[in-house]
Amino acid sequence: MPSTNYFNTLIEVAPDCPATAGQIPPVRGSQKSAANLQFEMLHGRPYEFSSDDVLFAVFAARKQIPQDELAEQRALFFTKGQPCFRASPLTKRYGWGVHSNGEGKIALYGVESEAYRQLVADESVVKKKAMRSKRA
Repeated sequence: MPSTNYFNTLIEVAPDCPATAGQIPPVRGSQKSAANLQFEMLHGRPYEFSSDDVLFAVFAARKQIPQDELAEQRALFFTKGQPCFRASPLTKRYGWGVHSNGEGKIALYGVESEAYRQLVADESVVKKKAMRSKRA
């Protein structure tokens, strides 16, 4: 089963990210965006969920999958590759780095934070850049 989980890895803010600090994604309209749902699930809950947990929970919420179908739908969801947090608006647009610990659980760090700078400087942490929003 393909997974989006990383281990001991920092997904750095995209090189073309316009945010200079972590921003709360604005709610537009009546339905929350994937960025809103990801942020709500992760903010203030460091290392509680894996990337797979968050991405599937957002998918399930947006598709309104019934509770009794979650296990089956999760298995189906990951039968094909899914975009990881390198493609998330949080890392591309809103100034959040995503750190995965050794267990694959993730936490958000604002690009302006000392913790983010320490993770970038830590040679034992693997670094991956978030995807650019625009072609170079």
